[in-house]
Formats: sequence, C-alpha cells, structure tokens
Amino acid sequence: MEVPRLDHALNSPTSPCEEVIKNLSLEAIQLCDRDGNKSQDSGIAEMEELPVPHNIKISNITCDSFKISWEMDSKSKDRITHYFIDLNKKENKNSNKFKHKDVPTKLVAKAVPLPMTVRGHWFLSPRTEYTVAVQTASKQVDGDYVVSEWSEIIEFCTADYSKVHLTQLLEKAEVIAGRMLKFSVFYRNQHKEYFDYVREHHGNAMQPSVKDNSGSHGSPISGKLEGIFFSCSTEFNTGKPPQDSPYGRYRFEIAAEKLFNPNTNLYFGDFYCMYTAYHYVILVIAPVGSPGDEFCKQRLPQLNSKDNKFLTCTEEDGVLVYHHAQDVILEVIYTDPVNLSLGTVAEITGHQLMSLSTANAKKDPSCKTCNISVGR
Repeated sequence: MEVPRLDHALNSPTSPCEEVIKNLSLEAIQLCDRDGNKSQDSGIAEMEELPVPHNIKISNITCDSFKISWEMDSKSKDRITHYFIDLNKKENKNSNKFKHKDVPTKLVAKAVPLPMTVRGHWFLSPRTEYTVAVQTASKQVDGDYVVSEWSEIIEFCTADYSKVHLTQLLEKAEVIAGRMLKFSVFYRNQHKEYFDYVREHHGNAMQPSVKDNSGSHGSPISGKLEGIFFSCSTEFNTGKPPQDSPYGRYRFEIAAEKLFNPNTNLYFGDFYCMYTAYHYVILVIAPVGSPGDEFCKQRLPQLNSKDNKFLTCTEEDGVLVYHHAQDVILEVIYTDPVNLSLGTVAEITGHQLMSLSTANAKKDPSCKTCNISVGR
C-alpha cells in the first residue's frame, strides 16, 4: 500500500529531533539513535518488547522515492502504531573531512500495510547511496512511545532522472533557448597531441569515450553514455564558430550534414549552469539503430530534428539547412566514431579560455532556471 507523499522531513544536526509532519498520517517525534541512546527529555518510554524489523527489502527505486518492506515476528505486532525510519547518505571515504556531514533524516509514519512508499526530493537525491534502518513503535496514552531495537542497516542507491524528469528539464530549457541562428559546421577543440594520438593509434578515427559527471547529478548519460563532444555555436556578427575555446588550440571542423541528417536521431540530454548567467543544453545525435541510439531511446526524450527549440535540420530546395539556439550553449554528443578525413584540423587564432571548460563541472543547485524539484 502506498503512503501519501511526505510533506516534511525531520532534519537535525543531532540524532534526537522533533517536528510535526502534516497531511500524511505521519508524525514526528524525538528519536533514539541506532544504538538505542535517547535524550533525557526524548518523550520515549522505557523499551518494551516490540517486534524488531528484519529482512528489509527496498524496491521500486526512483530518483526521489523508494518502497520499503520488512518482516516482523507476530508477537505484540498488534501494538505497533508507528514506524521510525532512519535514512542517511552513505559516508564517502573520499569526502573532505572538514566539510559538514550531511544531516541525517528521521522519518516517522503511522503503521500501514507494507510495502510503504517513502518519497521526498528535499531529502532524497538522484544517483546517491543511502543507508536505512527501521524501528517499530507503540504510542502510549500519555504521548510517550515504546520502541523496538533498530533493525539491521541496509544500503541502496537512488536512480537517475527518468524521461518524465528530463522532460521537465527540457521544458525549462525551451523557455530560455532564444531565436535560432544558421550554422554549417560542427567543431571539436583539443590539443595537438590528441589529434596526433588519434592518427597514430586509432587509424585516424576519433573514438567515443564515456561522458564525465558534469551537469545535473541525476542525468542518466553521465558516466554511462559513450560519445564525442562537438560544439556548433556561432558568433552573432560573423555566423562562424568563435576563435576562442577552453579545450585546446586545435580544431576539427566537419560539415553539419555528415553528423546530423535524416539517418540520425536527436535526443535531449541535460540542462544546467555552473553558477553563471549562461546555461548549457546537452543534446545527443545518434545514427539510427546504433548502440548509442538504443541507449538514448530507453532513457532520453527524443526531439523532432526538423522542429525543436535547440538544433534543427530542415531541407530547403533540396539542400539541408541547419540552425542552433542563440541563448544557450549547446554541447552536442555524437555516439559513433568520426574519421578525421571527413573534416579538417587547424589551429585557432584565439585564446584558450580555461574558465569556460565544463569538464566535470557541478551544476548550481540553487538556480531556479535549470532545476526541477526532484533533487539536483
């Protein structure tokens, strides 16, 4: 049975915490920690024998919810009025030891048939490891609680954004995309050594690599999708690619129709910013039927290549014509190898602006323009 959506979470820098949770048949009280320690004014009575939850199972995991169930001995089961759920982010051994620890979350729900749904974007983040433990409790007439011992601690990881969540990001990005500008080439900047390596070790073909963790934390393409990054932005006054780049002084340019044409599919991948006024949109171009296409088809919203707010390919008088959005910076991932013989490599005349690099860049979680209410 599904419990109504949580309206509050109990967060406190210490284990005991107290707050009232409304609109859900949920109630918050001061809780024991997992070792059974209680503050002197905790309002929890001396421990009596209540069944201890065991064999805990987590299922139906999304980026901001999960279902939880467990088994209990039948003894005193009818006395249970509440469940206490202790939810914590799993400690990262590589985290900064001087950084404040994540505040633990204590959830208190009235006893309902299991499994029960725990949902809340304010305390659950996508693609994040958590630990969870459970107590049973019995509320007394004087308002005190009798509690069981804590269950064993189990671990689970929340999921990536679903297509539904990505569609919400897509709709937010459409609002600020701006007018469309014509372009004719995709380009990729790298250091000279990169192109030398491609020629020597990969038979002149640039190979897809796994996307880094830049952008939204819940993006299903981060750390999973293999592809090659390209840009297509142009300068407003010249209609040509800018001469500056954060990624290297050598640029590979390729005619747009060789990567983006009726034999490819276009997908929306992400929308984010890095504590700046300008925003980035990640798009994926995948040849129809390719492994990259199959990956995206299952996880990303597909765009109409001829009619969308970001990147279009249309036909005029038998010629393919291309446009890109003016007011967002497009990062285009092509999912197949690309041979250098299909384009040209030349040194740019501008500067290498390292400050504009998005490599492993973290999304601004406070930006109202590019965040949705399902974690960051």
